Amino acid sequence: MAQPIPFSRKTGAARARHDKAMLLPIARQVADDLALRVHLALDALRRGAGSTSDAQTLTQVMLLTGFLAESGFGSTTGEQIGAAERAVSAVFDIGRETGEWRLDSAGFALFAEIASNYDRQLHSAPLWAITDASERLDRFTAGLSYQTPVRKRA
Repeated sequence: MAQPIPFSRKTGAARARHDKAMLLPIARQVADDLALRVHLALDALRRGAGSTSDAQTLTQVMLLTGFLAESGFGSTTGEQIGAAERAVSAVFDIGRETGEWRLDSAGFALFAEIASNYDRQLHSAPLWAITDASERLDRFTAGLSYQTPVRKRA
């Protein structure tokens, strides 16, 4: 005689907790740790004591901030992202050429604003938006399409 497959009754409750967690902002300590990493990279580049890793951190935050703003969390303009992209590109070019990883004062001002915006986004955006932005960044770095797919509405 066939035995019935035991289904856990906790599945629905676990899914409900997961769904609820996706609607809430990330834990304050996690948001603070992520933001601190960005502010430290920004400060190192301001002082001329930065590295490739610091420039990569700012590039990632620039993209994440833009992705979160596209999802409706925070305000970042295309012009601001374009200017930041040019500034960090100069950091990479000069850093590779001279070994000095530094942001000029205009680049610092741009990224200070982006870092502050990222700070606010981490403390207010729901987990689903941060997860989505992070997945888009992963696709972007892998050279895949990073555009958010258009979702069908019922």
